[in-house]
Amino acid sequence: MQPPSWGAPPWTLPLPGSFAPASRPGWGPCQAMASPPVPAHLLPPPRLCQLARDWLLEDAPTFDPAGAALGDRPVTAQIMAKSPGVLAGGPFVDAIFAQLGCAVQWAEPEGAWLTPVAGVAWVRGGARAVLAGERAALNCLGRVSGVATAAARACRRAREAGWAGVGVAGTRKTTPGFRLAEKYGLVVGGADPHRLDLGGLVMIKDNHVDAAGGVAQAVQAVRRVSSFSQKLEVECRSLQEALEAAEAGADIVMLDNFAPETKLHWSVPVIPSPPQSQLH
Repeated sequence: MQPPSWGAPPWTLPLPGSFAPASRPGWGPCQAMASPPVPAHLLPPPRLCQLARDWLLEDAPTFDPAGAALGDRPVTAQIMAKSPGVLAGGPFVDAIFAQLGCAVQWAEPEGAWLTPVAGVAWVRGGARAVLAGERAALNCLGRVSGVATAAARACRRAREAGWAGVGVAGTRKTTPGFRLAEKYGLVVGGADPHRLDLGGLVMIKDNHVDAAGGVAQAVQAVRRVSSFSQKLEVECRSLQEALEAAEAGADIVMLDNFAPETKLHWSVPVIPSPPQSQLH
């Protein structure tokens, strides 16, 4: 695979599907023709920049003697995939190298299935800048691609098993400081990210139930302090708790640590009461 012919950095290109007012009278970019959602568009640019800066500062908070020895002579490096899996994490890699004044050109699209050994991307910039971003970029790309690959496999197994539920969802058990990247990997892999933080979805866990004195008490207390726009999910350890949660007005009932056979045995009668409840 030969290095690409470099033009303008990729982040300066116009967005696909947008129309200039001159070519579409009365139309601005916000009125452009709709296109399929792109997972990368979920990521707020300021947050990407902040994460990239944090990761780079973690790796080089003071001096970089090895980098200083190389200087700023222009180099081109290739990112290679050595394991099979789903490619994910490109926006984070772009943000990391953008902080260092480097340009990235991708040979494979986000979400592509990679068969090793595969050339994934080219990075161009000063030698010390490319190597300063190498480890943070590869750590991120490997981690997010691994999450996306695991998510894609889980989703495929669910489809093959004929699962007709709400799908495969992630948890909040993420790596500290890396949650956005890992949740993004779930999306690229086809899974549901579930809640991103404590405020995104109100979730009553078993410890909340125990501390509140019961499922109904916990639901009532949470409803008093949460917005009407927020859904409420209750983690249930038994059929009795699931019924109590549904009767108390939970929007979602989570069956916690049940064997699949147990869930299938008694999930059907719980769904209609109340109608808005969901089981997963």
